[in-house]
Amino acid sequence: MNTTEYIHAMAVRARAAAGSLGALSTREKNAALMSIAAQMEKDKDAILAANRKDIENARAAGLAPAMIDRLALNDSRFKAMTDGVRYVAGLPDPVGETIWSRERPSGIAIDKVRVPFGVVAVVFESRPNVLVDTAALCLKTGNAIILRGGKEAIESNKALSRSVRAGIAAANIREDAVQFVDIPDHAAVSEIVRSVGLVDVAIPRGGERLIKAMCEAALIPVLKHYKGVCHIYVDEKADLAMALSILDNAKTQRPSVCNAAECLLVHEKLAPLFLPMVRAWAKDKGVTLHESENDWEREFLALELNVGTVGGVRGAIGHINRYGSHHSDCIVTEDKDAAAEFLRDVDSAVVYHNVSTRFTDGAEFGMGAEIGISTDKLHARGPMGLEELTTYKYRVTGDGIVRK
Repeated sequence: MNTTEYIHAMAVRARAAAGSLGALSTREKNAALMSIAAQMEKDKDAILAANRKDIENARAAGLAPAMIDRLALNDSRFKAMTDGVRYVAGLPDPVGETIWSRERPSGIAIDKVRVPFGVVAVVFESRPNVLVDTAALCLKTGNAIILRGGKEAIESNKALSRSVRAGIAAANIREDAVQFVDIPDHAAVSEIVRSVGLVDVAIPRGGERLIKAMCEAALIPVLKHYKGVCHIYVDEKADLAMALSILDNAKTQRPSVCNAAECLLVHEKLAPLFLPMVRAWAKDKGVTLHESENDWEREFLALELNVGTVGGVRGAIGHINRYGSHHSDCIVTEDKDAAAEFLRDVDSAVVYHNVSTRFTDGAEFGMGAEIGISTDKLHARGPMGLEELTTYKYRVTGDGIVRK
C-alpha cells in the first residue's frame, strides 16, 4: 500500500468512526476518557522507555536542546498528561449546546446548536503530550482524529497511541476514533490536507516551515499559528520589580515554547534606569540580549531576547502590530489608561496587563488542555479547547410553514 492509499484508507475509517462518535452521550465519552487515563498509567513504564529511546536518538542526531526539551517526558509531565485527560472528562460537554434560540414572525423556530466538526487531523512536532491532549479534546467533542507526529518522537507517539486506542476500546468505542500515522513519509502530510470530503479541518502544531508547507498543499481548512513572537512592553509608569519578575518568567521559565517572550520593549524615559537591571538579570540567567542589530520578527525559542526602546504606548503598539506574530503580548504599567489602550489596540490573540505571556495555554485558561493556539481570526483565536473543536448548525422547526 502506497502513502496515498494508506492515508485514504485511514481517512475513510476516521469518517466512519466520526458517525458513531457524534451519537455518544456525555457519560459515554467521559467514561472513555477515564479509561484512557487508567490505561496510560498501566502502560507508563513502556511509554517512558519509548521516550528515552527517542531522546537518545535525538541527541545522537544533534537536535537542538530546545527540541529535546519539547520531546522529553518525565514523571511530572506524564502525570500532567493523565491529569489533563481526567480534567477534560470533568468539563462541560459543548456538543448539543444551544447557542441561541429565536422565533421569527413567519412562525419558524430557530436553534443555533453546537455540533462536532467530524474528522480532525493534527500534525505536530516533538511534543508527545500533544497526541494525548488532542485525542482527549476530540473524543470529548465527538470528533474522530488523525494524528501525525514528527520522526523525532516516533517511538513515544507509537506507545502513546497504542495506550489511547486500548483505553477507548476498553470503553467499547471504535479504535478508529483515534489513529496515528506511523510512516515517516513527508507525503503523508500532503495527503492528509488534500483529503476533501473525509477530513474536515487540519491543525498544525510545529514550526513555521511545517505550517507553510501544509497551507500550500491544503485543499481543506487549516487552523494555524506560524510562530510566537511575544512581547513584553515596560511602560514609563511600570513597577520595575514587577517588570523584571514578569520578564524573567516569560523568558526563562521555559524558553522553548511559543508563549515565551522574544522581545522586550522599554519606554525611552525608563530605559536609563531599567536597562542596566535587565543586563544584570541577563548575565545572571545566561540570556543573550540583542540590543543593536535586531531581527524583530525572529522567534528564538532559546535564551535570547531582542531589546528595544519606544517613545510610549503608541510606539509599542505600532511595533508589536508590525513585527509581532499576533500571539501573546504584555504591557507592564500602573497607568490604567495606557493599559486599556494597549489591550484595545494590540492585534493579538491574547493581550496581557501585568501578567506573563506564559499563561497563554489551554490548561491555564481552564480548558484542561488545548489542541493548539491559533493566531488566525477564523474559526478560532488563541488557545483552542472544546468549544473551538465544534462548529454549529441551525435547527429550524415549524408546523407546515411555507415562505410567502
